[in-house]
Amino acid sequence: MNIDTIISNAILEDVKDGDHTSLAVVDFDATESANLLVKEDGILAGLEVAEKVFKKVDPNIKFKKFKNDGDLIKKGEIVFNVSGNAQAILKSERLALNFLQRMSGIATKTAKYVDLVKGTGVEIMDTRKTTPNLRILEKLAVKIGGGHNHRMGLYDMIMIKDNHVDFAGGIKKAILKANKYLELHNLNLKIEIEVRNLSELEEVLQTGKVDIIMLDNFSIPDLKHAIKIVDNKYKTEASGGITEKTIRQVAQCGVDYISVGALTHKINSLDLSLKAI
Repeated sequence: MNIDTIISNAILEDVKDGDHTSLAVVDFDATESANLLVKEDGILAGLEVAEKVFKKVDPNIKFKKFKNDGDLIKKGEIVFNVSGNAQAILKSERLALNFLQRMSGIATKTAKYVDLVKGTGVEIMDTRKTTPNLRILEKLAVKIGGGHNHRMGLYDMIMIKDNHVDFAGGIKKAILKANKYLELHNLNLKIEIEVRNLSELEEVLQTGKVDIIMLDNFSIPDLKHAIKIVDNKYKTEASGGITEKTIRQVAQCGVDYISVGALTHKINSLDLSLKAI
């Protein structure tokens, strides 16, 4: 799935056999102009996607940007102007706004989390808790907001989670099987394993053969102890129920990464509006 395919599918879903309202009430050769108005402060994301939407509907639409992805935008500012065929602008409006508002909401939330750990050296990571078929856009928004992508899917990392461990018959078995699989299939993928407590962490340290250890739902005292006994032998990631109130304290424990599912699945879309001139 790429961005062009996502846009094409979105247009098909929304328009089907025609935007009958615009076709009925707007002259087919009418030309108009509209501005994208900011109604809420935040971080802009999805501007390039919005432009692609307008150009996909009508390649002759003129799109003039006043801001760029990643910019801090303030209420009352104008992000871009579109001009051209009025029916095409109306057909594109809602789709462009849907992408812009959601992606800007994700970027804004990500930027807030990144700011909360500023100076600690910790990287804020997203997760696979994304909207089906929109992952590429939502993860792009995380990057625009200053975060990092954990993994795009099941195909680009070995990620041994609690259910994998339980189904495999234990931590050591899961790790050894993962290494054997990579060797057998000549794959160069990092191995990360989730641990739920200090006992499981000790078992991972005894086994080795991993790249990253995820410390899931650890208390602050246990997290500090875990970082101490890992002793920089492996990269560490904190995960599980981390909020804006707790993230700074988690970061100060010395982990390398903090993954936050809420970046993509608990966000409010930024308030933006396309207004005719």
